[in-house]
Amino acid sequence: MTSSTTDYIATARRVIEIEAEGLAQLAEGLNGTFVAAVETILKARGRVIVSGMGKSGHVGRKIAATLASTGTPAQFVHPAEASHGDLGMVTPDDVALVLSNSGETPELADLIAHTRRFQIPLIGVASRPDSTLLRQADVALVLPRATEACGTGNVPTTSTTMTLALGDALAVALMEHRAFTPEHFRTFHPGGKLGAKLSKVADLMHEDMPLVPETTPMSEALLVISQKGFGVVGVTDAQGHLSGIITDGDLRRHMEGLLGHTAVEVMTRNPRTIAPGVLAESAVAVMNEKKITCLFAVDQGRPVGILHIHDCLRAGVV
Repeated sequence: MTSSTTDYIATARRVIEIEAEGLAQLAEGLNGTFVAAVETILKARGRVIVSGMGKSGHVGRKIAATLASTGTPAQFVHPAEASHGDLGMVTPDDVALVLSNSGETPELADLIAHTRRFQIPLIGVASRPDSTLLRQADVALVLPRATEACGTGNVPTTSTTMTLALGDALAVALMEHRAFTPEHFRTFHPGGKLGAKLSKVADLMHEDMPLVPETTPMSEALLVISQKGFGVVGVTDAQGHLSGIITDGDLRRHMEGLLGHTAVEVMTRNPRTIAPGVLAESAVAVMNEKKITCLFAVDQGRPVGILHIHDCLRAGVV
C-alpha cells in the first residue's frame, strides 16, 4: 500500500475508534431517564413525533422509520414546516421525541412551545443538561460530551452516531416489551428481500394439490402427476390424512408391472411435510437437506397445500 492509502485507513480507524468510545460512554451513562422515555412512549395513545434540524433531522427520520417498522407508530415532522402549519399533526395523544446536539436549535422553539401548551409529553435528546430543550423536556436524555471524530469539533459525527444508537435502543426496547415477532415484522415489510425471507409456507403454497386416494389405480395416479405439474402426487387415506407420496423414484422402483399396482402399493409412507405457518425459508432448508423439490403443507395430518422450490425462488426466498 502507498503512504496515502495507509493514511486514509489510519484516519478511518481513528474516526471509528472515537465514535466507538462515544457509544461506550452512552451505554455506560444510561439510567432511569431511559426507562422513563420508554414508559412515556408506551403510555402514548398516538404516535411518536420525531423532530430535529440539520443532521439531527436526518437521524430523526431514520429513528422514526425504525420505530414505525417495529411496532411503534411514528412520524417525522420537520421543525421549520411545523412552524408553518405542520404543528397540526402533533396532538395531545402523541409524544414528541426532539433531537438537538446543543439543545438550543432555534427552529425547535415553536414545536417545544406547542408541546408545553397542549401538555404533550416531550422527550428531549441533547448533550447539554442546562439547554432550553432539556430544561423544557418531561424526560431529558443527555448525550455524553464525547469528542467529535472530525478533529475540529464542528462536524456532527460522534454526536449523531450516539443519537442514532439511542434511537435504536429505544426502538428495540419497545419492540421487545411488545413481544414483536418476525410475523409482525413482515406485516410492515411485505416487499423486497426482507419480506420474502419472512414469507410463510401458507403465503406461497398451492391449494390445488395433486392428491389421490390410496385405492387409486396407478394409471389414474400417473394422469394426476402429469396434469398438476409438480412431479409428485400425494396419497390420502380414508380419513383424508396424507399417508404417503409418489415421486419419480417410486415410479422407477415399481417400473415392472407399474400399471397393475394401486397408489398405496407404490407410495413412500410418512413423507416429509411442513406446517403452513412455518417460514418458507425453513421449508427451503428442508428441501435442500433432503434433496427434494416439493413439500406438502399439512395441518393436523390433512394436506392443505403443496410448496415447490420454484415458488420460493420466484418469491426471492432463496
